[in-house]
Amino acid sequence: MARDQERSNSGVQPVLASRVFRVREDAMKALPVLDLFAGAGGISEGFRQAGFPIIGASEMDPDAAATFARNFQGTEVVCGDIRNPDIRGRVAELAGLAEIIVGGPPCQAFSQVRNHARIFDDERNSLYREFVQIVRTSMPKAFLMENVTGIDQMGARERIATDLELEGEYRVSAQIVDAADFGVPQTRKRLLFIGIRRSLGVEPPLLVGTGATDSVTLTRVVGPRSTSYEVVVQGNLLSQQLFGALHDPDDVRVVSSAQAISDLEVLPPGNRADSLQYDALKPAESAYQHELRKGTHGVITNVQIPRINADTELRLKGIPEGGNHRDLPPKLLERYITGQRWGQDNGTGLLSRRHFYAYRRLHPSVWAWTLNTKGDSVYHYNLCRSLSVREFARLQSFPDRFVFTTDPRRGPMAGRHQGGPAHSRYRQVGNAVPPLLARAVALALEKSFSATSSHAKSA
Repeated sequence: MARDQERSNSGVQPVLASRVFRVREDAMKALPVLDLFAGAGGISEGFRQAGFPIIGASEMDPDAAATFARNFQGTEVVCGDIRNPDIRGRVAELAGLAEIIVGGPPCQAFSQVRNHARIFDDERNSLYREFVQIVRTSMPKAFLMENVTGIDQMGARERIATDLELEGEYRVSAQIVDAADFGVPQTRKRLLFIGIRRSLGVEPPLLVGTGATDSVTLTRVVGPRSTSYEVVVQGNLLSQQLFGALHDPDDVRVVSSAQAISDLEVLPPGNRADSLQYDALKPAESAYQHELRKGTHGVITNVQIPRINADTELRLKGIPEGGNHRDLPPKLLERYITGQRWGQDNGTGLLSRRHFYAYRRLHPSVWAWTLNTKGDSVYHYNLCRSLSVREFARLQSFPDRFVFTTDPRRGPMAGRHQGGPAHSRYRQVGNAVPPLLARAVALALEKSFSATSSHAKSA
């Protein structure tokens, strides 16, 4: 009922974007997708843009489920713990209707279990087992499982791929990709497992991006009076071309943070209005901004800006574009500069290590580093403020028509994370798979299936 109320109150209708964000109406309509551990819907948004219908989603967090329901009206969202028999049963019914299953199950124990043979049996990986079991019982044509690269660093890639092969029923590819190589203005590495039914007779695809992240780097330059950061090209012809693309606002193959969010610079610190007319903003200044603005009916949402305290403002003024706490003079590393007491004091009189990850500025001429789930994890490249949820979403490649919300019911709920609605929205964006990366997977699968179809017709 809450989901229905959220949908009726949203006023948001899915609108087709164009060019690189166009929903491909002619593509693979017969291959419905089920999204497990869906979060706000980053994977589903990418598959939708590639033309695949999203028939269902499963998500434990009621706030993320509300966001998914608002943006995928007409899609059934099963909210609850998939380990619950009733929830599992309904998800299994949807899985029986799906031809592609996607998702990123939490795998808490993969980075901790030393005996890799026990990974599948570890109770902390029960959600991973649920993903494997749903694939086993529904046997879709294909699946995508994404996760953090720490799994690969622990040497668990082969074991997971073996689990997902289901005793030879699937061919499975595994690779690490960086979202910035697929037009996302953020470096975000993910380990992707793509499986295709062996009976289809084709290999699962391997994604090929631009290679920009191997061609361009941000270098710290220490001068006699100041420190700065410069974007440096690695040298070969391809790198030079990608460096040029990065600085071309009309080229969406490689996108910088400024090309993603410069039109939102007018948003002031402490802005409480969560929606604005585009007329109140700067005009779009890049092709990327033009594309993400489409389908919004002239209104942009999720534009509130958190307030910052006086100490934080002083530190930001001491950090150059692309810089971090290492660029601060000793005086600005003191725990309390202006005398205002805030947060926990570690007793040393200095910032603690956990603060070091907070004082980081974007660089306007290169993509952002990996966002996390906290609103103060990144600051604007030239303004003394943190980013809005919308700016987070831009750096994740969500179109502006995609609205982040929460379940309207207040207080603790099963599956809800603590911190309140504002924190939940940042968390939803920070945990998401960038839609443009998911779209690249979807198009690669479409190409594989098209090859299968063409082979069948010529046989």
